[in-house]
Amino acid sequence: MSLNPPIRNIVLIGMPGAGKSTVGVILAKMAAMGFVDTDLLLQASEGRSLQEIVDQEGFMALRAIEERVLLGLDLQGHVIATGGSAVYSEAAMGHLKGAGVVVFLDAAAETLERRIQDFATRGIARRPDQSFAELYGERLALYHRYADIRIDCAGLTQEAVCARIIRALDGGKA
Repeated sequence: MSLNPPIRNIVLIGMPGAGKSTVGVILAKMAAMGFVDTDLLLQASEGRSLQEIVDQEGFMALRAIEERVLLGLDLQGHVIATGGSAVYSEAAMGHLKGAGVVVFLDAAAETLERRIQDFATRGIARRPDQSFAELYGERLALYHRYADIRIDCAGLTQEAVCARIIRALDGGKA
């Protein structure tokens, strides 16, 4: 299934556990596009895991590295799964929005918390004292600010989320 008209990129944003990486792979196959996971690009460029960066340099260093990686992207025809903290960088989000459509995968905090078993060791760019609920509250406004399309993922399979994204991109209701 290809999109009419074709778009340059589909950029997925959302909290850790929202399904950006998994949905991204499926969506790329459905839309006949390439796929990039920016967390993987970041780890490859740094030669260490997200958690190692947080442990060694702190969460702000992770955000700065993420911004550099995002600003360095020059892609067309890709689904891009971003890290959950991409929205902290206005410059990076401007760059991504200029190169595609930004889709917010919106899932309830309770659902996300259930999916993330390793909150303390997952390499999430957050203050050390910040709870998941606090992080969710802080980021939610940023996701809404940058999203061109919001997909409510409640009760949907990953394939159904992809179908809603494609429908929304083709001008239908998400």
